[in-house]
Amino acid sequence: MTDDPARRDTPAPTDETQTVAFSPTPEPRPEWARSAWLDRAEPVEQAQPVPTERPVVTGSAAGVPERRGAGLGQVAVAAILSAVLASGGTVALLQGTGALSGGPGGTTAPVVAGSGNPAQGRDSSAVINAAANVSPAVVRITATGVTTDILGGTIPARGVGSGVIYDSAGWILTNRHVVEIASDEIAEELTVQLKDGRELEGAVYGIDTLTDLAIVKVEATGLPAAPIGKSADIEVGQLAIAIGSPLGTYTSTVTTGIISATGRTVLIEADVSLTNLIQTDAAINPGNSGGPLLDATGAVIGINTAVERDSTGIGFAIPIDIAWPIMSQALAGEPLARPYVGIRYQLINAKLKAEEGLDVDNGALIGPARNAAGEELPAIAPDSPAEAAGLQDGDIVLVIEGQTIDAEHPLDALLVSFRPGQTISMTIQRDGQEMNVEITLGTRPDGL
Repeated sequence: MTDDPARRDTPAPTDETQTVAFSPTPEPRPEWARSAWLDRAEPVEQAQPVPTERPVVTGSAAGVPERRGAGLGQVAVAAILSAVLASGGTVALLQGTGALSGGPGGTTAPVVAGSGNPAQGRDSSAVINAAANVSPAVVRITATGVTTDILGGTIPARGVGSGVIYDSAGWILTNRHVVEIASDEIAEELTVQLKDGRELEGAVYGIDTLTDLAIVKVEATGLPAAPIGKSADIEVGQLAIAIGSPLGTYTSTVTTGIISATGRTVLIEADVSLTNLIQTDAAINPGNSGGPLLDATGAVIGINTAVERDSTGIGFAIPIDIAWPIMSQALAGEPLARPYVGIRYQLINAKLKAEEGLDVDNGALIGPARNAAGEELPAIAPDSPAEAAGLQDGDIVLVIEGQTIDAEHPLDALLVSFRPGQTISMTIQRDGQEMNVEITLGTRPDGL
């Protein structure tokens, strides 16, 4: 692994694992971000009124007297009762099968032990609560502008995606490709539509230099904001909830699934990969890009960004811990920037441990690497924060700020959770001895 532009240690996925993004965008955007449904005219969605709480009625139904005089209804009941009493065997049979266990008032039949229904009920409640709390903070973003065709002419361009409000003053987190009409070309106009039907003009505050993320700002206050969770705490198999605008038409769509895996790497373009992604089987489609992935508490743990081509139930989200530094930078009015250390390394696994004769099972081994041309590059980049901190070729980075580096917490994913200029503590092993090193993070160079 490296945070240097000359080397990317993450193995490149094969052609069979190429991904497509959810955001509908026109030609000539990369294949992963295209969707033919954009050619359709977009329907105008009516404003959705905010539901109000229904009044609770105690006792008898409102407007219905509790007592009634004798009449034809009682006569009919008596006749039916006589028929039932005359058919005692049938009644006994129905009772034996449980067909009459519902009783008056529609009481639910008892759940058979081991059926799984109680767990389903809890999951259902979590999804209902999450949808109610977070859906108002999920927006649809329409990007429009002009781009250049293959002949050099200009053509109108339009794309639709999703986003999530993370601060009530109008700060929105979304995907970079949602706000672009072509590669590295920002849309000229952004329209942000809220669940209540309001449409606001949006502006791109900044583009992430590391991932497929962007910050959008609208001039409004008092907006509903989604709670932000912590993706480092998620576990494979836990509930996952996705909210967005699939196909740019079905706004506030809620789908559910589980966290299928973490730490995934996907190929976006020929030489561009996204790493440390969350994999989920929650149904996501073009137009979901930029929408939130939630946990069972309704907290945002990821931003949906890509889906596996020719697959069913394989989607990917950027962990919210990776997004949080640029979110806080925007709130502080700072330009978006990523931290930089300046080392080349390999994540230690059983194979590398055996090959190098290491005495540790986890960590990041600092060492030289070769670029695409076969040239050897130094383990420590010249004039880098790593050089200033005294890191050396052969050092093993074991811990950053109390977090052990392992397959679930790789070095690059931990580093991007910090901000440039921040001083962090590393525990390293050098010549079999552990020591602590303080390092002040730099700013990631352009193009890295």
